[in-house]
Amino acid sequence: MQTVILCGGLGTRLSEETHLKPKPMVEIGHKPILWHIMKIYAHFGKSNFVLALGYKSKVIKAFFANYHLMTSDLIAHVATGKMDYQQNDAEDWVVQMMETGQKSMTGGRLLRLKELLQPQGTFMLTYGDGVTDLHVADLIKFHRQHGKLATVTAVHPPSRFGAMRIEDAQVTEFAEKPQASEGWISGGFFVFEPGIFDYLTDDATVLEREPLENLARDGQLMAYKHKGFWMCMDTLRDKKALEAMWAEQRAPWKVW
Repeated sequence: MQTVILCGGLGTRLSEETHLKPKPMVEIGHKPILWHIMKIYAHFGKSNFVLALGYKSKVIKAFFANYHLMTSDLIAHVATGKMDYQQNDAEDWVVQMMETGQKSMTGGRLLRLKELLQPQGTFMLTYGDGVTDLHVADLIKFHRQHGKLATVTAVHPPSRFGAMRIEDAQVTEFAEKPQASEGWISGGFFVFEPGIFDYLTDDATVLEREPLENLARDGQLMAYKHKGFWMCMDTLRDKKALEAMWAEQRAPWKVW
């Protein structure tokens, strides 16, 4: 089963970082958040990736082109230019990097991958900026049980403010930026059947609008409720929060 990761957006709300690199390449703990997302999937045996590229795609291509080199000890034979790789720690991933247009929207990027994905059957899809402790195998099992075209992972977003429990004007509980306890939103981490392509039109198609709205209308969209950790790196504040979790060795998404 292939996993598509949307990597082509501009990331304008994180412009402090994305003026130099695409958002999936913004680093958490000296590794791109894209790497963290791929590690989550790979932990569940899903290591065949398709990256839908767009904005500053060369940065992503260069990262994977040099990945074997950068994760190995090396012996360089200077006279011949030969390189002997030692102690290689590179992950056993297959990564297809596909140009899907500079201005394509999310559904448009997926549509451009139709010929690659459709013959393979069921596939997964997520965004290049969100991490979670989601049990991917359980998500796939849920999708297969209901037999619909699409499953979206529903999550409680983290609050941007501290939450307090107050009794008779006394604070009895305080939690800094907890996960919200009410209200479900899309956290990405989709599972799709090839029939999804019937809901996509052109490069301007926004996956989160008509396609998902129409799938819901047709009774073809199911929600897998994930009550654990999920966070999207949408702003510099989010990046700093994720960095702190990683540095303090309390990163819930580190399931590997």
